[in-house]
Amino acid sequence: MADHLTPEKRSWNMSRISSKNTKPEIIVRKYLYSIGFRYRLHRSDVPGKPDLTNKSKKIAVFINGCFWHRHGCKHTTTPKTNTKFWKKKFDGNVARDKKNHSQLYHDGWKVIVIWECEVDRINILESLSNDLSQ
Repeated sequence: MADHLTPEKRSWNMSRISSKNTKPEIIVRKYLYSIGFRYRLHRSDVPGKPDLTNKSKKIAVFINGCFWHRHGCKHTTTPKTNTKFWKKKFDGNVARDKKNHSQLYHDGWKVIVIWECEVDRINILESLSNDLSQ
C-alpha cells in the first residue's frame, strides 16, 4: 500500500514528533513525583540522556516509544515505503540504547525502561515504585 501523503507532508508530520515531554513521559513524571521520587529531566551528562535521573541514587529512567525503540508490541510497525532507510534507523536506535544502558550499568546505575504501551497500566507504575525502592 502506497503512502497516502506526499513525501513533503509525511516529512512534516514526522518532524512534529517530539522526543521530550511526551504524554507517556508526563504520566510517569507525575506518578513518580506523587510518590516522593525526585528527579532531573534529560541530563546531558548521563549516557543516553535518560528522561528522568536521580544522580544520588544512580537511577536512570527511560520512557521509550514502542515505534522508535522497537518494543515488539502492536505499535512496533515498520513503514511500507523506504524500508531500507527505516530498518537502518531502527537498528541504530536499538544499538545506541544497548550501548548507553551498558555504559550506565558499568558505571553502577540502575536502568529502568518503561515502554509507551505500558504506561496506561496501573501495575506498571506500581512495579516502577517497587523498582525504585530496592
